Amino acid sequence: MEIWSQYLYEIQVLGFVSVVTLVLSVALMPFLIIRLPADFYAERNHRRRVFQDRPFLRFVFLAVKNALGAVLFVAGVLMLLLPGQGILTILAALALLDFPGKRKLELRILHIPALLKGINRLRRRAGRKPLSF
Repeated sequence: MEIWSQYLYEIQVLGFVSVVTLVLSVALMPFLIIRLPADFYAERNHRRRVFQDRPFLRFVFLAVKNALGAVLFVAGVLMLLLPGQGILTILAALALLDFPGKRKLELRILHIPALLKGINRLRRRAGRKPLSF
């Protein structure tokens, strides 16, 4: 019991961060799923790169996006052991990170029948078309 009292502040901070990320993810995930274009994962969809015509801004954008993804990934792994929604945070981190095979992994996850059904139900309630591949 002495170890708990020794690290009480750190445990409280981790608990607070866990609650904040839970609230943010519960609030933001449905919003982002609804805002996603129906053909976002379609094979023919060639998305325009952000800041494509400005290499320095593109580098800064990618660096910040990947740094945030890395922080979320570490936080998600920690939340597997501590209170929090670790798996959801890890999935959000994977969406932000750039790595080889990312698209294949995303498609594999999205082809889980129960997950795709839930996503498309949420999109249908919001008056949006279901995701197409």
